[in-house]
Amino acid sequence: MSIKTRFHQLPSLIAAFAIVSIGSAHAAGSGDHHHGAGHGSMHGGEAAMAGPMSFGKPGKLADADRVIEIVMGDNYFEPETLSVSAGETIQFKISNRGTLVHEFNLGTPSYHEAHQGEMMMMQQHGVLMGDHINHEMMNMPMGDDGHVMSHDHPNSVLLEPGKSGDIVWTFTSGGDIEFACNVPGHYAAGMVGTVDVE
Repeated sequence: MSIKTRFHQLPSLIAAFAIVSIGSAHAAGSGDHHHGAGHGSMHGGEAAMAGPMSFGKPGKLADADRVIEIVMGDNYFEPETLSVSAGETIQFKISNRGTLVHEFNLGTPSYHEAHQGEMMMMQQHGVLMGDHINHEMMNMPMGDDGHVMSHDHPNSVLLEPGKSGDIVWTFTSGGDIEFACNVPGHYAAGMVGTVDVE
């Protein structure tokens, strides 16, 4: 039932890493942009969801047992901890009330670590611009392999300031589960919490 949180730390560091916001509404479809499991083919798509996401799977809105509202600020989440039951399907309604782009992403620590590298690439390619996202560039092929930087994973949503989005997730088992913002610098600044599955 414990969810460790490391928020409200080093806000100045985060400001240096402005991130673009994209609302990725997932199943519920209320969001602004799709920020699924990976950044298109560039991030491995469903393959990235397999091992590290074995604690759950995308859920159906019609099957949601309850709604949890999440507020994202610079650089924190409210609430800071989450507790769910195994087998429970949660509709997360997420809003970004900060001035920077933020992400709500469910995953293990290793998943987040890998994802942070992808997010850094988005920033380096000019897709993430701090307080907004270059949506046109996000869907453009990058490099010879045709990778794109779209952010449409069912376990996450990437939101620009003032935007909101939903994801629906079914928790099947416990584990070392975190919800985090992987915009460069935000996780290190403490924008991460843990989810306890009972």
